[in-house]
Amino acid sequence: MSGPTHVPDYRCPDRNRRVILARRPEGIPQPEDFALDEVAVPEAGPGEFLVRNLYLSADPAQRGWASAESNYAKPVPLGGPMRALAVGVVVRSQAPDVREGEFLYGWFDWQDYAVATPAAIFRRASEAVPLSAHAGLLGLNGLTAYLGLTVLGRPMAGDAVLVSTAGGAVGSLVGQIARNLGCRALGLAGDDAKVARCRERYGYDAVYNYRTADWTAALAADAPGGINVYFDNVGGPILDAALRRMAVAGRVVQCGTASVASWTETPTGPRNEREVLTRRLVWSGFVVLDHVAQFEAAARALVSWYQEGRLYYDEDVSQGIEQAPGAIRALYRGENRGKKLIYVG
Repeated sequence: MSGPTHVPDYRCPDRNRRVILARRPEGIPQPEDFALDEVAVPEAGPGEFLVRNLYLSADPAQRGWASAESNYAKPVPLGGPMRALAVGVVVRSQAPDVREGEFLYGWFDWQDYAVATPAAIFRRASEAVPLSAHAGLLGLNGLTAYLGLTVLGRPMAGDAVLVSTAGGAVGSLVGQIARNLGCRALGLAGDDAKVARCRERYGYDAVYNYRTADWTAALAADAPGGINVYFDNVGGPILDAALRRMAVAGRVVQCGTASVASWTETPTGPRNEREVLTRRLVWSGFVVLDHVAQFEAAARALVSWYQEGRLYYDEDVSQGIEQAPGAIRALYRGENRGKKLIYVG
């Protein structure tokens, strides 16, 4: 492939600015849970490379990584840079399979520079799409949307697919993928602007503002046979209500639990076992890192649809590393309009 397009101008400063985790957050990380510092630019040793980050990614999963109770990854050490995916360029390399000048997407954290080994590479940014798209469309969000829906949701043409946070970086892609696979895409969003965007840009068949609309009644009318696939990013009361609109043999893809403020005490709610039993539901948890072997096939499908004009994505790019500490909070407030990135080049 010819490599990424729309590569921004960047410089290589002589100090490494970092966003460090200053204290454990209580629930959603707040700006004051982080601090900015500067250290010397690290040196790459044998088998390592030095990457100059250009785009830092902000993702809902960072909430768990910052917590002392992270349940599928070790918590970020206090005083260390915040764990994050980033897109950067290799400026020095002593790793045989990593060349200088190569663009990578990987575990490079919220900082200007990272020393890493090839194990930190999530994907090589080789496709001819804008460089920033490797952090969204072809990154954690796009791969989550494609693999979560196709591997666990198993959609079939004609299925009704309901997506929560339908206007988000993952949800906006899930709805479009569902449409491309011949399904009806139904979405839930938290404000009227996102509802309109889901319909007009992302092609959802119907979208409901869950804050103001009687969405369960509208859903009953729009999907009288029930929901075949529910792609859930929020959990909580919305999930409880959606389960009661599922079709027999429906599939629930549990991709996130953004609506639950804290898990330090197990929250309670309606008992759902009867819904799962009587509707014969399959309810599966999705973590994209379980599906590494399928990343390249998923990326090929996403690139194909993008180049054919059948897949749109949006970005919300902040300028400057000092914007990173508030980025996770902004995600959980629904303030972003597209994939949240921080440009630090």
